[in-house]
Amino acid sequence: MFCPEQRHSVWKAGWRLLMAVASLAVSASALAQNSPAPAKQESGLSVTYTSLESAKASDVVSIPNVWLYVPSGKSPTPFLPAGKFSSVWNGSINVEKRANYLFQAELNGALKLELNGKVVLEASTNGVTEITKPVQLNQGANVLKVQFASPAQGDAFVRLKWQPKDSFLQPIPAELLMPPADAPEAASSAKLHQGRELFIEFRCAKCHAGPAPDAAIPELSMDAPTFEGIGARRNYDWMARWIQDPKSMRATAHMPKVLHGPKAKEEAETIAAYLISLKPDAAGTKAVEPSSELIGAGKKLFEALHCAACHNAPDASENDVKKIFLKSVREKFVAGTLTAFLQKPDAHYAWIRMPNFKLSQSEADQLSAYLTSCGDKPKDVAASADTAVLERGKKLVQTSGCLNCHTLKLDNQFSTKLLADLAPEKWKQGCLAATSDDASKSPHFNFTADERDALQNFATTDRASLTRHVPAEFAERQTRSLNCRECHGKFEGFPAFDILGGKLKPEWSKAFIGGEIATNPRPWLEARMPAFSKRAEAIAQGLAMQHGYPPQTPAEAPIDQDAVKIGQKLVSATGGFSCVMCHAVGEMKATQVFEVAGINLALSGSRLMKPYVHRWVRNPQLIDPATKMPVYFDEEGKSPLRDFYEGDATKQIEVIWQYLRLGDKMPPPPTQ
Repeated sequence: MFCPEQRHSVWKAGWRLLMAVASLAVSASALAQNSPAPAKQESGLSVTYTSLESAKASDVVSIPNVWLYVPSGKSPTPFLPAGKFSSVWNGSINVEKRANYLFQAELNGALKLELNGKVVLEASTNGVTEITKPVQLNQGANVLKVQFASPAQGDAFVRLKWQPKDSFLQPIPAELLMPPADAPEAASSAKLHQGRELFIEFRCAKCHAGPAPDAAIPELSMDAPTFEGIGARRNYDWMARWIQDPKSMRATAHMPKVLHGPKAKEEAETIAAYLISLKPDAAGTKAVEPSSELIGAGKKLFEALHCAACHNAPDASENDVKKIFLKSVREKFVAGTLTAFLQKPDAHYAWIRMPNFKLSQSEADQLSAYLTSCGDKPKDVAASADTAVLERGKKLVQTSGCLNCHTLKLDNQFSTKLLADLAPEKWKQGCLAATSDDASKSPHFNFTADERDALQNFATTDRASLTRHVPAEFAERQTRSLNCRECHGKFEGFPAFDILGGKLKPEWSKAFIGGEIATNPRPWLEARMPAFSKRAEAIAQGLAMQHGYPPQTPAEAPIDQDAVKIGQKLVSATGGFSCVMCHAVGEMKATQVFEVAGINLALSGSRLMKPYVHRWVRNPQLIDPATKMPVYFDEEGKSPLRDFYEGDATKQIEVIWQYLRLGDKMPPPPTQ
């Protein structure tokens, strides 16, 4: 016979073993059902958008799944006018073996789902469709076609789900979806999107003014480093060489070569001399040789923050031209100013891609020590202080186009044609000429033939796409530019990037990306999420809309206090799932962390979307096969805790969700 404490210990040990076996079984089952076909190719689907109000307007893009959210009166893509539209997804679902599946959709609009040429689901509703009858999918590729038309009223959205045998309704795994092999329209549309992106990223509208700021997409307001006080931040010799030829110093530079001919070097030095004079009287910091301990600490921090995702380390032999080199840091920054830059990179450049890691003073000192410990030292070249030279530099800044991108309290005397005045044939001249001419006053961007072709294709449009802000499209471009996938899904503790839009509430995501949340959900990690404040809101909204969710989380019904009490019991170790063994609950610490701690449950209600919580708790390993969290429910959706709703997964998870919604007001679970 066992005493009560022994019985509870034996029950816990048996429960852990049962959950471990269940986890392995369900994980193996999931892999068997959901593994992609052996042939690997780019996943996703091709979707064709067509305006129902403009006969000629259509666009073809690649998206990861049958997901869509377009607010009423907005555009589904920048190349379609706002208003009613239709969309057609084409591609295939690849499964490893023949099996039956069920399908269901949440939508507002009209939907038709075809698989292998047969209509399996057709509905026009604002809500959830009926679950289909079992649909047999063959081993390998199964042709998929989904047609959708936006509704007469309200936001257009669709989220398609499937249910494998012995599982539950869930999104179709993106890796099983493949685009059609031949899609010539997709190549043409991709060229237009590439041209538009190049136009945006290279700040073309700064010289060729286009839509008014209040009618333009946010990116047309992207800035460049301000010239105010720049002499206190940058070294003269580095600036002179950068101004003369930016791409010779950084292959990925967007700044063009604006000075040409035999006097280019002299004029660059003249401009640099003027800029170096723009500094407060008290500016200037003496260089201090850092200690080896400080340098070592900085190197460790560089690695912990995964800076190598975007940079070639200053002491490494890596030579990836797609990354920013750091060997010239000492040449670039005035001694003692790098620390301030690292603490607030966007202080003088709001749209900078360098994020804010919220470094402490000591951390910034460490990183600065490491980054300046190797590489080239600044050359001892003095800038001219001659009044005539400075006046000439000032005049060149005013007349060379510098002030179209860089701000300075100085009259801009450079002007060129407006965007509306540039006919398509003009896009083969000047900046986009096939060959650079030193006699030309046009800036040299060194565009490739493919880039010129893309920009020239974009020129053939009405360019109205520059007035249509589509958050889903913005998020796709900007997260690619910011290298988000270089960390997410690659390092422990970084969730896979492709699940984030269907996981995180956009309000929380916006605050987190913007650096407004002081609490780190995973405080045990050395790495941290940096802040991209200027892009945060549009990225957060766009990620949610990519997954078919609205840009703001819909309001829920009031919290069910009776359900809260049951949810509180279910997360406990006394007759519950023992969630508190790994997860803290507010001030109550986790009781028996196994290998890796879980995120504090008091943070879950504000962070996570309700549908994600239901999928995650039901079977976390379908979302993250490497997770340590066990599976609590069997193939029939039942848990061993039959005293609560007879073990029903949906009901048990729902009461846990009601408890999580209390956030920092969650009462601690019972301990006995």
